[in-house]
Amino acid sequence: MIRFGGLFQSPGWKTENHVPVIECPDSVQKDGTFEIRVSIGKETPHPNTTEHHIRWVKVFYLPEGDRFTYQLAHIQFSAHGESAAGPDQGPAHTDHSAVVTARLKKSGKIYATSYCSIHGLWENTRSIQVH
Repeated sequence: MIRFGGLFQSPGWKTENHVPVIECPDSVQKDGTFEIRVSIGKETPHPNTTEHHIRWVKVFYLPEGDRFTYQLAHIQFSAHGESAAGPDQGPAHTDHSAVVTARLKKSGKIYATSYCSIHGLWENTRSIQVH
């Protein structure tokens, strides 16, 4: 049986355009606010068409020494050029990037997951120190 976590793809090569890119400070002050920016395909942009797009990004935090994660955000991207006139004829597209403001009490890891309409689930992680 394949566990759900086994369905996530991870960074495989430098130009992969499905991996969530996590940009945040390496260290932050305890209880101080900071920004976490998550985008998809930093070096090679991911398509954003009616047929092929990123539907959502989720951001989680796993405190050092804890067993459980905490969901920081769920960002839904809803416009991909759809319209009554046909695919990619619509007047709006939602870009697949987001900024989340957070506060942490202890060091840990930030996880970002995303879902591509064609290529499924993707994940990435980044450590963060809290002082």
